Amino acid sequence: MTGLFERHRPTLDAALQAAAKRDFWSAYPEVPSGKIYGETAKDDGLAAYKARIGKAFVLADHPAEGSVGAEVSPYGPSLGITYPAISVDMLVSASRAAAPQWAAASPEVRTGICLEILARLNARSFEMANAVVHTTGQSFAMAFQAGGPHAQDRGLEAVTYAYAEMTRTPATATWTKPQGKGEPIVLEKHWRVVPRGVSLVIGCNTFPTWNSYPGLFASLATGNTIIVKPHPAAILPLAITVEIARQVLVEEGFAADIVLLAADAPGSEITKDLVQHPAVAIVDYTGSNSFGTWVRENAGTADVYTEEAGVNSIVIGATDNFPGMCSNIAFSLSLYSGQMCTAPQDIFVPRGGIETNEGHKTFDDVASGIAAAVDGLLADPARAAGICGAIANPATLARIATVRSLGRLVRDSAPVDGLDDARTATPLILAVDVADSETYAEERFGPIAFVVAVDDVVDGVNRAADLAERKGAITAALYATDEAQILAAADRFATAGVNLSVNLTGGIYVNQSAAFSDFHVTGANPAGNASLTDAAFVANRFRVVMWRRPVAA
Repeated sequence: MTGLFERHRPTLDAALQAAAKRDFWSAYPEVPSGKIYGETAKDDGLAAYKARIGKAFVLADHPAEGSVGAEVSPYGPSLGITYPAISVDMLVSASRAAAPQWAAASPEVRTGICLEILARLNARSFEMANAVVHTTGQSFAMAFQAGGPHAQDRGLEAVTYAYAEMTRTPATATWTKPQGKGEPIVLEKHWRVVPRGVSLVIGCNTFPTWNSYPGLFASLATGNTIIVKPHPAAILPLAITVEIARQVLVEEGFAADIVLLAADAPGSEITKDLVQHPAVAIVDYTGSNSFGTWVRENAGTADVYTEEAGVNSIVIGATDNFPGMCSNIAFSLSLYSGQMCTAPQDIFVPRGGIETNEGHKTFDDVASGIAAAVDGLLADPARAAGICGAIANPATLARIATVRSLGRLVRDSAPVDGLDDARTATPLILAVDVADSETYAEERFGPIAFVVAVDDVVDGVNRAADLAERKGAITAALYATDEAQILAAADRFATAGVNLSVNLTGGIYVNQSAAFSDFHVTGANPAGNASLTDAAFVANRFRVVMWRRPVAA
């Protein structure tokens, strides 16, 4: 029963080493190349996706009492896919029935199965990319990376940490206590990993796989059964994931219901009933602060791991590469139309301006420089479509209209040319004063940015950090040339529990988070109570229980 573990042991060993070194490493290539994935992989993936459209998504032997499905692509067409629907009680009952067999499996067996699931997900990355495109609005390139290899890396990272924590304690040991002149006391001791129970994974609309895989694989590897609850607008990516997981489990002699799909319909969501069910022992949630608060307050005795929302900030004090800074910020604002939990919203700039390699720049120069960089970046319609993608939720598009009057217009939002049937919007940039805190001091999800006038860089850092402490933040960025200011800002943002990027001007952006190196979210401010991925994220998903007996002389 350890064949899969041995087959994938080289990947696990490399992942363990990468987690210790924190240098760049990826098990799954992010380039959608036929030379890597097979010459027909792109066409095969598209064909597989198209074969799903307008049909029932069949999960072999999955319990069902009906069907649901109302996904509509942000690019226009309805998917017309239906999924098995099942009551909360039946979901939990099926999950609990499958639990003893999975709990009894060794850490090596469970780890091997998780690694095989990830390998098969990787092989179907083109199919997954198309599913992500038409449920989230991401462009194909982003959907392939974030929905495929990058999500798989995050899943692998969780499995790696889980394996390390499960095997930290030996399975057996002989305990010998000397008794002076008498015979020593000798005990035979055994330890086993005991899972917590049913694990609920609540997916989000914008990144259904990237945000779900850490919790899903951390719980699965540690022996918990899984109920996957997708967002009603983005079921397909997680349905494919469940399909693959169930196939691997059955092939290895396990019950398919170790992993279940909890699909529902908009307006008839079953999420709250699942969260409140007393048998649910673990909840992983990604989404808004308001519902995250409800989950944490109503999950009973379950352990809850959340990634919620926040107000991410950039502080500009000085730069030795003004064009590079503006270009970097422009890309961060434009990528997936700002629909990333890591996307910046507030840009704090001294009202007296900043010093740059091009001389002194006024506040307005900085704001217009960023706006001009956005214009240049998105000037080509094909490139703009590839960077911005489409808007996942109509409410995000409506939000732009309501915010437009809240500041001085620096750059207006507009649809992306060439995507006439899609919901699209380029970044809206407004200038405001720091006194207008009601405008910029709350999350305005989507392609919305505020350039905020502050006294100086120290004021900007303190304002951004204070905002993170009150409202949450996942990322922060700083542009400065004074080393003392940089180190002071690093201290201040660390206290606020925010990961900081300094002087990014090249091909790395504040939005990006790399598995095996970056800890995504810290759990140290209101943007989330957990981190992807550290030991704390996995270690409490199981308990270590002992039995012992004397060893006969």
